[in-house]
Amino acid sequence: MKHIPFFRWVLTLGVLLIGCSAGLYAAAPGLPELRQLDLTVLDEAPDGRCTVQWTDPFEGGEREGSYRCDPDRDPLLKAPEYDMGSGLGWESGFVVAEGADKGELYSLDEEEDDSTDGWIEASDTLVLIGLFLTATALIGGNIRATARLGGVRPKVVRRAERLGEAASMVAQDHARAVDAVRAAWAPLRREQVEEELRRMPVERLREEAGEQLRTGTLKAAGVLTVQEVLDAGAWELAQWPGVKRRTAETAVAAATGLAAAANRSVTVRLDANRPRARTTALVAAAHVLVAAGPQARDTAERGRELGAQLEPLLEDAAPATGYRAMLAAGPGQRRRARQAVTRLSSLLDEAERTGLVERFGQASVDLLRGADSRSAGLEAWVDFETRPEEYDRLLTELTACTDATQPSGPSGTGHL
Repeated sequence: MKHIPFFRWVLTLGVLLIGCSAGLYAAAPGLPELRQLDLTVLDEAPDGRCTVQWTDPFEGGEREGSYRCDPDRDPLLKAPEYDMGSGLGWESGFVVAEGADKGELYSLDEEEDDSTDGWIEASDTLVLIGLFLTATALIGGNIRATARLGGVRPKVVRRAERLGEAASMVAQDHARAVDAVRAAWAPLRREQVEEELRRMPVERLREEAGEQLRTGTLKAAGVLTVQEVLDAGAWELAQWPGVKRRTAETAVAAATGLAAAANRSVTVRLDANRPRARTTALVAAAHVLVAAGPQARDTAERGRELGAQLEPLLEDAAPATGYRAMLAAGPGQRRRARQAVTRLSSLLDEAERTGLVERFGQASVDLLRGADSRSAGLEAWVDFETRPEEYDRLLTELTACTDATQPSGPSGTGHL
């Protein structure tokens, strides 16, 4: 469901109403320019109605008119106390200082424009409603923001990231050790296959191609073994005297079939008494995994499984890394983030309870130990002689396409 910014719209409306109130107040009809002066009260009724006289400050001369005096002013300002001889009183008033009514008496009480009051009242009403809406939006928005921030757990996410890194590292270290064994084993197998094919006479091609292949033509051209056919290839073989293109292609296809059969049956022999560079490299690579033990393999597998679990959870938990990220996320993202944090906390508790991080670290150390040292080869051969069955089991498992290994035993010879 798409999030609707309700309180944001309420705040916008409140600010707009406050702005309209200010506009109304500014546009309300204002009072004219006034000038204050003294008034002589000629006569005065108890309710404040009076006749006053004043001197026109602009045109000069005395003027007279009706006015509403303040009935509650001090009695000393009223007749006859103000002037015992004349019986006059005193009041203060205003005259218009501009326009056609310049010099005329102006009464704030009686002549105030009623429309001004209407504008002012409308302005006051708008500002009160605007302030109410603004306060409602701010309070409601803060309450909603507080609720949105629930589930922010940056420490949990960081711990889960470190756990994921450790899990990924041990899985990579184990995969690297396995690849090293396979990389060292491949040329040895290829060497053994080539030796087998060099001992195989060219007449063996007829077992694959049938009687239609004339191997005599190949022998007459100087091709004596199956490996020589593979080394030459169909195009080069067809250039030899007496060898037709069809014969060359058939011979190469048959040689490829024999090579595949040899690849399935050939054995790689390891002799501790006659080590070679390639066999030493294979034993040294296998020694890393044998020394690390099956627990390293199990730990690496657990690392791969845990990494697969953590990756989607860390992606969902991204908004939980900080308040800003959580506020910017949508409702669905926040919900998934909270669920992911809960699941991450459970995985972290389990990892801490089982000492998984320590196991990952130890397995990585074991898988990297001694792989590149100068003494690794000698140490590996010594270890091979003490437990050839474990090397046999490991190499059979990793190379998969070989037959079961027959270990050499104490004599130090065997084949894979």
